[in-house]
Amino acid sequence: MLTILGFAMIATFLVLIMLKKMSPIAALVLIPALFCVFVGKGAHLGDYVIEGVTSLAPTAAMLMFAIVYFGVMIDVGLFDPIVRGILKFAKADPMRIVVGTAILAAIVSLDGDGSTTFMITVSAMYPLYKRLKMSLVVMTGVAAMANGVMNTLPWGGPTARAATALKLDASDIFVPMIPALLVGLLGVFVLSYFLGLRERKRLGVLTLGEVLEEEKVEEKESETVLVGAGSGSAGTSGTSGTSGTDKKVTGGAGSGTDAEDDEEEERFTVLDPNRATLRPKLYWFNAGVTIALLTSMIMEWLPIPVLFLLGAALVLTVNFPHIPDQKARLAAHADNVLNVSGMVFAAAVFTGVLQGTGMVDHMARWMVDVIPEGMGPHMALVTGLLSLPLTYFMSNDGFYFGVLPVLAEAGAAHGVTPLEMARASLVGQPLHMSSPLVPAVYVLVGMAKVEFGDHTRFVVKWAALTCLIILAAGMLFGII
Repeated sequence: MLTILGFAMIATFLVLIMLKKMSPIAALVLIPALFCVFVGKGAHLGDYVIEGVTSLAPTAAMLMFAIVYFGVMIDVGLFDPIVRGILKFAKADPMRIVVGTAILAAIVSLDGDGSTTFMITVSAMYPLYKRLKMSLVVMTGVAAMANGVMNTLPWGGPTARAATALKLDASDIFVPMIPALLVGLLGVFVLSYFLGLRERKRLGVLTLGEVLEEEKVEEKESETVLVGAGSGSAGTSGTSGTSGTDKKVTGGAGSGTDAEDDEEEERFTVLDPNRATLRPKLYWFNAGVTIALLTSMIMEWLPIPVLFLLGAALVLTVNFPHIPDQKARLAAHADNVLNVSGMVFAAAVFTGVLQGTGMVDHMARWMVDVIPEGMGPHMALVTGLLSLPLTYFMSNDGFYFGVLPVLAEAGAAHGVTPLEMARASLVGQPLHMSSPLVPAVYVLVGMAKVEFGDHTRFVVKWAALTCLIILAAGMLFGII
């Protein structure tokens, strides 16, 4: 009976959030509370919730202060020079532009928010793709895959969910996975290089100044046709034959083009170069604090929640010494903080009821009986492979809070540790970021003016390959 109720609770939760009948936070609280009553243990609901909240408090604190920290870093301009540098590196070479897209998306993904990553990446790179007539699905695909790999950061969501669901420390899950994730990120860069070469072969290479000059000529010709004044041949001789796939390859910009390139780069920058929150005099201080924080996290000198708590307090105080300014920055990022931390505390109800009532134990025993005996010792591999379709066709909330605990219990029966299961569960994230259930992907395709179906057809095969690379690397390094 408990097995049936457990699966019924998970199914109800998944259906309601996938059909958008309830928000994840509301579903995480109300559905398990209702099923707890059905099981006959409603009187113990408070104990389950308090125990869950107590165990999840460090994870919620880490997410809250990580979002504030990286939000402030974007506000003060830490990433602005990186954006400008990538645009300067890319020029008008399609190969460099595609690689630059992957690098930019990976760097900006440090803030842990997919929507922010896609807004910055698309706003910076879209004008270049559009001007050179490059494939926009290449841009959306590369950005989604890079963000998917980086989405495994402890404050990005999946790692925190896995830690929450299995009551583990996020750093114990993430830090050993770094080598495999770096291999996956390298795979994205290599893929972007070859996709860029394909675009270069199709389009050729121009300097940005030549692209602008060609546009001016095309505009002049259009104006001439509209007024019916002659053939518009004046000024076109230098650019004839450069349209479509017939663009010439050049080794660099001629005299005067650097100034034009710099001017255009300013126009491409998504972040307002004159915004009031910029702190150029504190740039190296902010960069140093960020490097020190990430180093401390990797070296495990302090718990991750403590690192981000200290870091957020420090950068807020130094960059915005006046209290009203600090309140304004906190208010600017309050929505993200509330949504993420609220999800973690709401999950305490779901996981608490699932485990406290004994449903997860009964479900695990059923799965142990279903899974062939020979596959039992390889449950981490099974989980890694299952993470691809399951995280694509359901939300992260559904997979990590509904499915992973059951798989972990089944794995434990065969000697597979929860840590291995949690790490394997991260494998599917590069594909998950293009799921129709991920709101951020609609920001990506919407800003890029790409049909979601076109994006899906392009990215699914490459994202799945990236996932398998991470899984193979994890097994090769003995991480999974």
